[in-house]
Amino acid sequence: MTAPAADEAHTEKRKMTVTERSIPALTTALQQWLTAHPDAPGTPTVSGVRGPDSNGLSSTSVLFEVSWSGAPGVRSGSYVARMAPEDGAVPVFPRYDLPTQYELISRVGAGCSIPLPRLRWNVPDGGPLGAPFFVMDRVDGRIPLDNPPYVFTGWLLDATPAERARLQRASVQILATLHAMPAEAAVVPALRPPPGRGSLRHHVDQQRAYYRWALADDGVRVPIIERSFAWLEEHWPSSPGPDVLCWGDARIGNVIYASFTPVAVLDWEMAAVAPRELDVGWFIFLHRFFQDIAEFFGVPGLPDFLRRSDVERCYTELTGWQLRDMDFYLTYAALRHAIIMARIRRRMIHFGEDEVPADVDDYVMHRASLEQLLAGTYRWD
Repeated sequence: MTAPAADEAHTEKRKMTVTERSIPALTTALQQWLTAHPDAPGTPTVSGVRGPDSNGLSSTSVLFEVSWSGAPGVRSGSYVARMAPEDGAVPVFPRYDLPTQYELISRVGAGCSIPLPRLRWNVPDGGPLGAPFFVMDRVDGRIPLDNPPYVFTGWLLDATPAERARLQRASVQILATLHAMPAEAAVVPALRPPPGRGSLRHHVDQQRAYYRWALADDGVRVPIIERSFAWLEEHWPSSPGPDVLCWGDARIGNVIYASFTPVAVLDWEMAAVAPRELDVGWFIFLHRFFQDIAEFFGVPGLPDFLRRSDVERCYTELTGWQLRDMDFYLTYAALRHAIIMARIRRRMIHFGEDEVPADVDDYVMHRASLEQLLAGTYRWD
């Protein structure tokens, strides 16, 4: 793992530019849009436009309030608009299909019991904001911090072991419930792999293309990422499990909790059709990514939380499914996260928030963990 800058405390939020849209311009655009909207429940007054306090490094989330006048029974509402970042903001992903996300959330909400924010409006043509967006109700609650990570500070670190255990089981239940949905009923056409192409092979092919777009097309070749792709081919599962709808970005940082119970599942931009191990591997690895940072700084973190053995055991208890080839999927999760983090670092360099690393493998913050995974020496529990 690459050490952060010496003057950067691990408990402080690090500046990361996601969008260059101005708050006044967004306020005006939202006001004009809602005023003209035929389904608006009254005359709107938009206020409190802002970005979220933490989390979210790809799509742009905009929080705002609306007071409605002239509408009986409707006084005010709190909302979140999700939109694609502008091209000049060096987006994390090459494509932001907000209409597909809206449709997928609608199908998941109709097909299973996981908690989701209520969808309000879908604007696939971009309208006044200049990019496709959709609006949903804001859900009150708490989200485990990404920046700084929840292993260093915050309500989850301060919770009791029993409270964290309750949150852990309830979070694994999200995956179990989602994966129990009939895939054909939930999956939108854009997520289906090409005919005759296995879902896992299609997913890995997409990640190769993503790596080229994110880095290699700019002449940045990261050897550890390319070695990881080669490792996948050498350790390819002999019999991948059946396809399910995968959340994609399955992690507790994408869940709103109230009293350690999930009340809203967020961020579906990485959703895919794939074996369920794709989600479980990502879920486990994303916590270990933060826990490894804590150990790098010599602090305890949360070593007994979201342990690999506990998560795998809980998932099997909830579903009856014996997970397969988890070493493969955990290494794949580390590889996928390596590409994303390298792209985020490229964006930070663009905005003057970071420097080009002397060693190109240091684009991958967790390179030490990834190297151990490739060597088979990484210790999970």
